[in-house]
Amino acid sequence: MPTQAWLSLILLVSMFALMAWDKLPTWVVFLAALTVAMTLHLAPPSGLLKGFSNAGVLTVAALFPVATGMYSTGAISLLSQRVIGHPKTEISANLRILPLIAIGSAFINNTPMVAMMIPVVRDLRRQAGLAAPSLLMGISFASILGGNTTLIGGAVNLIVAGMTVDAIRAGKLPGVKPIGMFDLSWVGVPAAVVGLLYLVYVAPRLLRGVKSDAVTTVPKHKYLSEFQVLPNSNLDGKTIGAAELTPSAARQLRSVCRDGAKLTYSPELILRGGDKLTFTSSAEMLCGLWTTIGLIPARGTAMNSARHQHQLVEVVVSGKARAIGHRLSDLPLPESPYQIMLVGLSRNGDAPAEELDDLRVEPGDAAVLEVNDCFFYENRRESDFLVTKTLEGNTIKHVDRAIIATVITVAMVVLAASGVITLLNAALLATFGMLLTGCLTSDQAWRSIQWKTIAVLGAALGLESAITASGLSATIAQICASLGGSSPKIALAIVFVGTIVMTNLISNSATAAFMFPVALSMSETLRVNFKPFAVIIMIAASCAFVNPAGFQTNLMVQKDGGYGFVDFAKLGTPLTLIVGTIVLLLAPIVYGF
Repeated sequence: MPTQAWLSLILLVSMFALMAWDKLPTWVVFLAALTVAMTLHLAPPSGLLKGFSNAGVLTVAALFPVATGMYSTGAISLLSQRVIGHPKTEISANLRILPLIAIGSAFINNTPMVAMMIPVVRDLRRQAGLAAPSLLMGISFASILGGNTTLIGGAVNLIVAGMTVDAIRAGKLPGVKPIGMFDLSWVGVPAAVVGLLYLVYVAPRLLRGVKSDAVTTVPKHKYLSEFQVLPNSNLDGKTIGAAELTPSAARQLRSVCRDGAKLTYSPELILRGGDKLTFTSSAEMLCGLWTTIGLIPARGTAMNSARHQHQLVEVVVSGKARAIGHRLSDLPLPESPYQIMLVGLSRNGDAPAEELDDLRVEPGDAAVLEVNDCFFYENRRESDFLVTKTLEGNTIKHVDRAIIATVITVAMVVLAASGVITLLNAALLATFGMLLTGCLTSDQAWRSIQWKTIAVLGAALGLESAITASGLSATIAQICASLGGSSPKIALAIVFVGTIVMTNLISNSATAAFMFPVALSMSETLRVNFKPFAVIIMIAASCAFVNPAGFQTNLMVQKDGGYGFVDFAKLGTPLTLIVGTIVLLLAPIVYGF
């Protein structure tokens, strides 16, 4: 093996050792490895940097704003509330969400599918108090399993199918028909079904110790809060049981008032526009109530800005506040300069037992307020409120743009799936469509892009050049061919294992292109049907479950899920064995040698 190949191998082993050590961020490890490869001249600089101009990487970047537009308008939340609801356990959440992801990924590119589901899961965990450490990784894995069931489920499937057509036209595969739309389904569907069962019921046991970075840390106070049902909203006319309230919020509902009178409430009580709902809530649940579509805080002043531009802050009433001694029902005072809505009030860390109307403001009262940018100017001397923190990660949905955002996203998917334009082109058009229609702002679009994920993807594709140019990939191919021997089944297993190893080192598309001629040569030597080999390459090239950098959706969920390299290996290794066993058993039976 050439010296450069040995250097590439040492570099890869060191990189994976650092990732397993889990003390450095993934993006730092990958950029460091890319820097070493450039320093050692393992590939030309143009090859090492090609990932940052790669259409696939740019597509991932362009899809983040589209997903944010769907989220910020409430389009995803409205759909998920009806389809997913509020599962109470991790297994229930997996059971409701993961099969839908798999089915959708069979016909829609899994990258936008995962990008749109990440904020939904983030909200679900925060509002319902559901930890569900396996859920985000499960979304990525379920999208991969679903993509392996149809020809259009993943880009690598189309790449292998195209190379098969080229080989047929070149006369290398006499009697072999092109791979059809559902040819993969015969092995992909059973693998997906068993894989989903594993993700739903086993994965939660393996990732119990993972702590997510996505859940917003907020003070552990109990708050008394009062919200009003918006007329003609999605909650108007629904029973409390059918309303899109989390189970914990429904349990903490203290009273329902209509036209100034308290109602005897039950799950069958029908909500009407203008009803006031009083809750005793935790800080996490308070944030969830504030972001619930159809509810607004019942107390405060009119604001001259749109609600989706507002934010939550926690404040403490100072001893100099002009409101001290006044009842809440008397506020705002005539001379008050503030435009604020009272979201919740806490006294001595607990929710007051009195009604909000009867409470008098005291120094030291903690409150969560809905404010606009003017608040920070008016309170710049902190004469009335001591601002303790802004509660990040909570946003009001711009629901009047939900239909527009949905139409834009559907148009993007249809254009890309039909082949009229590329997914990158469609995603860029959708992003600018979201901006022009007010579904999201330019700042939101820029902040939505996970630049660390993009850095890892770009660096990973650059390292692929080092592996290929140094001769390491050619050496791996020779080893696979020599191990195949004279048994078609062993040869098929070697192709699967070789593809799995390669796809966890370089991109899956490059792996497919690299392993295709190896498998074709092995099938010609053994004089057996090539179709099982083609299907095995399609499935194995996407089964990058072990390495978070092996597939773009893994990187997309890594930060929000709080996962390390070991977590992916822990959950992904058994799943790889499950998928491998099923497809290696079924492929020879279904397609024949």
